Amino acid sequence: MSSAINTLIEQWKQAVVAKDIERIVSFYADDIVAFDAVNALQFKGKNAYRAHWQACMECCPGAGIFEFHELHIVAADNSAFAHWLAHCGGAGPDGVVKTCWMRVTAGYQRIEGQWKVVHEHWSAPFDMESGVGLFDLKP
Repeated sequence: MSSAINTLIEQWKQAVVAKDIERIVSFYADDIVAFDAVNALQFKGKNAYRAHWQACMECCPGAGIFEFHELHIVAADNSAFAHWLAHCGGAGPDGVVKTCWMRVTAGYQRIEGQWKVVHEHWSAPFDMESGVGLFDLKP
C-alpha cells in the first residue's frame, strides 16, 4: 500500500512542478478539505482548491522549487496518511526566487478503487509573541 501512495505523491509532485492544474487536482477527492498555509482558513471541495492552486501558480510564474524530505507513509487497505517536509517556492513576477520550508500532512482514501487525497494540510511554524511566520527555519 505504501508504494502506491509513494507513487501517487511522486506523480502529484511532478504535476505541480509542471504547473498542470488539471492534473494536480485530479489527485483530490471531489469533497477534499484542505488547510493550506496561504490565503484562507480552509478550502472545501475540488473547485475551491483548484482556484487556490491557480492563484498560487500565478504568484510564481517562473521556475518552481518543490522538493520533499523525510517522507513517511502509513497505509492500510482503504486509507492512508503521509507527512513530510517540503522545500518550496519559486520566482515571482519580479524574477526573485523565494523559498521556505513547510510541513505537510495528507490523508488518502481509496474511492471506487482509486487512491484520492481527502485531506491536505500545509503549514509553517510561527512565533506566538510576534505572530510572525518562521520561514527561515530549516530541518
